[in-house]
Amino acid sequence: MARTGRTRGLAMAAALLLILSACTGGFGNLRLRIAGGNPGGVYDGLAQTLATAWQADLDIERPQVLQTQGSPDNVNRVLAGQVDVAFVAADVAEEQYKTHPELAALARIHDDYLHIVVRTESDIRSVDQLRGHRIAIGSPASGVEYIADKLLDAADLTGSVSKTRLGLDDSIGALLRGEVDAFFWSGGLPTPRIVKYQNRLRLVDVADVMPKMRALSQVYGTATIPASTYAQTAPVTTLVVPNFLLVRQSMNADVAEALVRGLFDARRQLAKANSAALSIDVHPGIETQPLPLHPGALRYYRAAKT
Repeated sequence: MARTGRTRGLAMAAALLLILSACTGGFGNLRLRIAGGNPGGVYDGLAQTLATAWQADLDIERPQVLQTQGSPDNVNRVLAGQVDVAFVAADVAEEQYKTHPELAALARIHDDYLHIVVRTESDIRSVDQLRGHRIAIGSPASGVEYIADKLLDAADLTGSVSKTRLGLDDSIGALLRGEVDAFFWSGGLPTPRIVKYQNRLRLVDVADVMPKMRALSQVYGTATIPASTYAQTAPVTTLVVPNFLLVRQSMNADVAEALVRGLFDARRQLAKANSAALSIDVHPGIETQPLPLHPGALRYYRAAKT
């Protein structure tokens, strides 16, 4: 009888240990792939930091971070099943969601600020004055190219400028060598590559075209880049667009919930990687319209009472 009771006790203890392990353990053999962005960009830096955080939080192998061309490339990789999570600008996500309702968001993260950059001595002071000039509009299939094309079209400049597709580093080099007269960039504040050359560069105000841009999409907002951000002589008005963490609706809900929890638990590390992440917070995180939140993400926000 005593032996039977002891056996039952051991069995109950073993069962309890199994339950606790299931509750506190990770996700076993889960493998994640994250679509980041250009090397040295905000997406890439945050993706690398988030991969390390998720590795610890979910007790999994460190997620693979893929360097990509940016938002359009990232969405295509999600749709093709080549990645599980992607950093995507809200305007690109909005456009793709119209024909791909299988997309969902985990969170709204940081905002990107449009930069139109010229040399300090340039006469270009407004968007309309880009007319007749050579413009670098971002690397092919990038979010920068996407938004640059929209803005140039809104300003009736599409056929009036000479466009070349270059990434950020190549754009800066081409501008400083006089090979282009301006370049477009969309990123968090500050963008370290621009800070490095800020004494030789100047930002162009885009206030004149913002009414047309805001009419194009509900995700576009107007913001100010303070003069102190890049040691400028004055602040500039520019376009701001949020970024989402994008997944497919088919992602396991428990995994999605854990990823969102890990994102917000890692805010301090993310802010160290790039100050753009200082804006990452649970309350704006839920604002992913027009994209729906993944059911697992929604479960997290409801538990957090946001």
